Order: sequence, then structure tokens, then C-alpha cells
Amino acid sequence: MRGPLLIGPALLLLSACSNDARLPQIELAGHTMGTTFNIVLVAPGEELQKDALQSDIVTTLDHIEDLASTWRDDSELSSFNAALTTDWQPVSVEFCTVLEQALSISATTGGAFDITVGPLVNLWGFGPDGEVMAPPGDVEIAAAKARVGFDKLETQCDKPAARKLAPDLYVDLSGWAKGYAVDRVASLLDEYELGRYLVEIGGEVRVRGYNAAGRKWAIAIEAPATDRRDVQSVVRVTDTGVATSGDYRNFFVYQGSNYSHTIDPRTGRPVDHNLAAVTVVDESAAYADAMATALLVLGPEDGPLLAEELGVAGYFLIRNPTGIRELTTSNFDLLSES
Repeated sequence: MRGPLLIGPALLLLSACSNDARLPQIELAGHTMGTTFNIVLVAPGEELQKDALQSDIVTTLDHIEDLASTWRDDSELSSFNAALTTDWQPVSVEFCTVLEQALSISATTGGAFDITVGPLVNLWGFGPDGEVMAPPGDVEIAAAKARVGFDKLETQCDKPAARKLAPDLYVDLSGWAKGYAVDRVASLLDEYELGRYLVEIGGEVRVRGYNAAGRKWAIAIEAPATDRRDVQSVVRVTDTGVATSGDYRNFFVYQGSNYSHTIDPRTGRPVDHNLAAVTVVDESAAYADAMATALLVLGPEDGPLLAEELGVAGYFLIRNPTGIRELTTSNFDLLSES
């Protein structure tokens, strides 16, 4: 599977279709960012103007595409990328803030999450330049990798402005945008004073309150299989975001080997280890989205170590000769106790 903003493995929304629902709920759905959005509102009240809310949701999502799409030439991100200069460029406050937050995660993860990875994403056929049928050569990888580095991007959000220290630096927000969109839609629902909801965009989720049965929302995490969609486990959460990054949905096969859409910015190549998927739970879906990507890149040893060090609620699915081994951080374990 390939598509705009790199659709990752979806979280299955068990609570959205619960058979023991006791309170009324309504569902809103549509398409955005090359994927779909699904929203569940529990007991929203008869005064809710559903059509007006749907329109506001679409407007919010369209705004984020205007901000962060690499697939649209007229987005603020595309305009920033197209400017082959190292001068400070005036940008919107929102765009600058997104860059600043993403760069913070890049620094925290030692570059495992890097929004300048775009040239490598495109080279491997997972970006707007289109698919490839075979892996690129070492010379091509080295050339693209030379254009990558989060330390080549600076922000001054009090201006607001941003600049590239290399004129051909290319920013790709695909590892941030879906989670950010989830957070923005959740904020919109908060403005509508809706206290019980679930927002899902392309597999990234944020929930508030309780489901129609009066329980925490049940989010089923997929088993890392390429040929089916089975449930590996279920996490029950409230007032938080959930995001998963995996190597088993978006990839291509060449001479019997799978090449994942998750690129390690440090090597210039798709991840190649036995960590199949990472799920992160955090109050910010954007943070969870980016951190899940970083931890997947870091692999089955360094990923869990960093997650524990940072206090991240992380759930890791690691392949071994007999199947899948589950590994959790201490803060993820606390979710089942609360």
C-alpha cells in the first residue's frame, strides 16, 4: 500500500462498534491526506448541528493539507521546500511551531525521527515522486543522504521564520501530520464542548471520556502480518492519543526481500531489523505519531531503552523464530492498572 503522507498500520477501533452500547452515538467519516478519517461522538446532545460540525472538521483537515502536504504544490510546506535559499523565510506561526516541535523530537531521538528525510523517502519510492521497482544504488543513497539532517533546519517562531542551512533541504512532515491532524480535530470537538469522542485518521487515534458503554475506549492493536488484519492486543484508554508505526503495510518487494517505507535517516535505508511495530500512547497524537516512528527506526534494543528513559508508554512487537514477542515499557503497563 502506498499513498500521500504514508499510511501506516491502522489501529482497529473496537469501541466504535461495540454491541453493548448504551448511550446514543453518531459517526462522522470522510477522506483526507490520502487516507480516511472516522469520528465517534457519544451522547452529543440533540442540539448538536451535525452538518455544521462535519463542515468544520473538513475545513480543519483541509487547512492542515494546505499547511503540510508534500503532494500539493501550493501548500506552505511545498513553498518552503521550493525556495532554494538559506535566507530566513517568513512562515506562519503554526507552520513554525510544527517545525519546532518536530525538531525537538529529532534532537531527543538522535535523528531517528527526522523531518528532512524527504529525499530518501522519495528515492525509495514512498513519496510524491512515485514508486520504484528496485532499490536505489549506493551512490544514489549517499547523494540523497547528504541532503538530510535536522540540524540543517532552524526556526525563529517569535518572528515567525524558518531557514534551511542547505538550500536544497527538503522537509517531509508525513511522520507528524496525521497525528497533528488528530489533535487539531480533537481540539475542535473540545470547542464544541463534546466530552466523549474518538478521532481516528489513518490509524492514529485520540479519545476523550468514555465510550457508549461507559468504559474506556478499547483500541485493538494489529498483529504485524502482511496478508491479514488480526488483533494482537487491546489497550483501554481515555483522554489520550494512540499511534502505531510498523513495517508491514507500506513496502515493496524486490528479489524476495521486503523494503519498508520507514527509512532510517542515519543509514539512508529502510529499517532492517526484527522490530515489526511500535505503539505509543501519549496525550498528544502528534507526539505519539513521531515517537512511534523514531522507536521503530531505533530497533528492538535501542527503541525500548530510549522509551523507558523518556517515560514513553510504548508497546513493541518483535519478531522471533517462533512468532511475535511483546515488550512494554513501565508506563505502558500502568495503563492496564488505571
